[in-house]
Order: sequence, then C-alpha cells, then structure tokens
Amino acid sequence: MTYFFETYGCQMNTAESAALDGVLRERGWSCAADGESADLVLINTCSVRKTAEQRVLGRLAHYAALKKKREVPLTLVAAGCMAQRLGEALKAQFAAIDYVMGTSARSLFPLILEAAEQGRTGPQADFFNTKPVFAFSSSHLEEGAAGAIRSFVPIMHGCNNFCSYCIVPYVRGREVSRDPASIQEEIRFLAGKGVREITLLGQNVNTYRWDGGGKSTDFQGKSIDFPMLLELVAREVEQTPIRWVRFLSANPKDFSPRAIRVMADHPVFCRHLHLCVQHGSNRILTAMNRKYTQEAYLSLVAEIRAAMPDSSLSTDILIGFPGETEDDLRQTLELMEEVRFLYAYMYHYNPREGTAAFALPDRIAEDVKRERLGQVIALQKKHTRELLESRTGRREMVLIEGISRKNADELITRTERDEMVVIPGAASMIGSFAEVTLSGLRGNTFRARDIEIRD
Repeated sequence: MTYFFETYGCQMNTAESAALDGVLRERGWSCAADGESADLVLINTCSVRKTAEQRVLGRLAHYAALKKKREVPLTLVAAGCMAQRLGEALKAQFAAIDYVMGTSARSLFPLILEAAEQGRTGPQADFFNTKPVFAFSSSHLEEGAAGAIRSFVPIMHGCNNFCSYCIVPYVRGREVSRDPASIQEEIRFLAGKGVREITLLGQNVNTYRWDGGGKSTDFQGKSIDFPMLLELVAREVEQTPIRWVRFLSANPKDFSPRAIRVMADHPVFCRHLHLCVQHGSNRILTAMNRKYTQEAYLSLVAEIRAAMPDSSLSTDILIGFPGETEDDLRQTLELMEEVRFLYAYMYHYNPREGTAAFALPDRIAEDVKRERLGQVIALQKKHTRELLESRTGRREMVLIEGISRKNADELITRTERDEMVVIPGAASMIGSFAEVTLSGLRGNTFRARDIEIRD
C-alpha cells in the first residue's frame, strides 16, 4: 500500500511527519509520487496563522473531490494542530475525512493503518480526545534517503508560556519532556544512519526538564534540565560521526547563562541561534505575555556574543499587535538595528480565536499592518545583505547537504552560522564536511571556491 504526506507549519510538524513516515515504512508501506495515486493521504496541519488553516481547507476540499471520483478507496487523515483545535468539527465540515488525529493521539496511528490495510475507512475510533503521550521520534530514516544528512531530534513537546497571541499551548498541551536515555539512543541510531547534523526540537527547548527515572540507571533519581541535557548530548555526539548540533525554539526568558557556557565549551554546537524576540516595545511585549523586556533581550544577546563572538542570530518579529503605535514600531526597528539579525521570520498579527489577544481592543487596520511590516522587512533585507557581504572572502566549514535544484553540477551546503553556500561538485560528496572560501553572493546564497573535503 502507498501513502502521501502534506506537511504544513513548523519544524515540529516536519519531525512528526518523519516519525509517522517511519511507522508506515516499518509496516511495509511505500511513498507514492503524489496524493492522487496514494492509498492513504495524511495532511499534517498548522494552526499558528489563519492563512495556514485556509490553505489546508483548500487541500481537504481537493481530496474530498478526489475521493468522489476515485474507484480505489482513499483513506484521508487530518493530523496536527488544526486537527487538535477543531476536532470532530473538521470532520463535520469535510465528511470525506476518515480520521481526525490531533497532536495528542499520534500513538494511535497504527490503528488507523490497520483499518486502512483491511479496507475499512470512517470513524471506527475517536482519535481526537486521547490522553497526551510522548510517543514519537524522528529517527525513522532510510539508509541514504534524502534528508538523512540532517535530522530533527524531538526532546519535548507542548508549551506552558501562553503568549497572548499564540494558539500552540491549546493545541499541543502542556510541556512534556522526553527521557534523556531515549534521546541518547536516538542520537546513536542517527549516527549509524550517516546523519552529520542534528537539531534538538521543542516548542520551548530551554524549559526541558526530566524528573523521571529513565531507561538507564544513570538517570535514576536525577533531575536533568536543558543545560545538563546539552552536556549529555555533546558527550554523546562527540563519540559519533555527527559533528554539528542545533536546537529550536529558544525563548529568551528561559535562556540561562549555564546553557551559554555549555555551548561555548563544546564546538559541536553551531554558532547560530534562533532567538525569538517578537517585538521591541516593552509595552507590547507585556501585552503579548512574553515575560521579558527589550533590555533583558539585548543583555542576553550581548552575553551570547561575548561567549561566542562569531555567532549569528535569527528571530521572529510580529508586527501589528492590538494597540501597537508608531512609537512601538520605532522601538522594534531600533532593536533590529542594534542586534542586526542574519535573517528573520516577519509577519503581521493574525487574530486566533481562543487566545487571550483575540478579545483585545484597538486592532490595527490591515493596510497599516502591511505598511509597518513592509518597513520591518526592508530593514531586515538591508541587514541580511550587509552581514553576508561582510563575510565574503572568509574561509568556512560547510556541510554538503544535496544537489542544487538549479544545476546538477552544483551542491547545496550550509555553514554553522546557517548561511547557504553553493559549490561545484558531485553527488558522492553529499554528507561530507568541506572547507571553502566564500567568494561571492548570488541573492542571499554564497558561491565558493577552493573546496577541500575534510571528512
């Protein structure tokens, strides 16, 4: 039998799709070229922004129409955050959906597959209101499969922050941290599959805390927080061919000096951090319930750069929050000028029903939000270009990730600072590290010369 996934949203969704992909492969399923020919289609949804949900609704309508025309049965599964948020209301809107599988019900995925294998579709079980479990990893990789050079390693899921604009805590639940022994086991598995870089993943990795016994007696009676986990991961990785470690996402309010020291002490941690600021105005940060100030954020940035001087930073910026003024916007632009992010994910406020901010007064008009966002985007483009140009001529280590889509004789690589670099080369070089000279830019991608393979 065959399957096809469509995944929307964050890296956590990507990791979860990888885990579900592994479950299917272990049962002997194979990936179809497209959804039109598959026996099972799973749409892994996102609820962070309304536009993401609207796109999913369009895809569900597409597959609903396809099911009417097909002679061969098609099992349609709606999974992820939107499935968790809307539950059976989603199925009421699209009767063609066979299963609504929220984020708390991943462990029941094999039951869906069993039903599909037996030719059964429809709501044989309630896959929505299931007790949350931590039952996924991203370690289901085929030998030599695309994407096997880099892999996500989920360390926790859920969020306790309840930022006033964010739907995530309501659809992913409270924070649950993963057994550190299980994380170590997955790292060893990935190393054996040829992975060279891993990204530790969670909605708020800094608040990782394991208070259980774990699989190993090494963790009996121990409480392990995020800096301690970083130490464990570094020691584990240093015994394997994995050379680089990243992590996402980091909340500034929980980023401890101990975590910075561990990163600085272990070169396996890439000198790049995605540190979400969201806004530069203390008044707006308070309304967002972010629990830090502009001053605290800038102090954290200074501490990171003092410990790791060549680090790059990226961020998220949310413009047009209810009550935002031109002065609030100015403070955000000033923060950007001081920090100079390598890149940023920039978007304007999108009301999400069920969040605290949904009922706030003084919403910003759409045209004003777009104009303000335009200013933020223009400034970030300027910073990105200037930062990249300043690095031309540098000698850098890169990880060779794959063949360029534009030219089969070129390879896509990445620096530890998360800069994209194109080099000449053959597919046999994929998965290797190489030292290169950054010779020029095409858009925001470096070209390189003087390539020397290191391992």
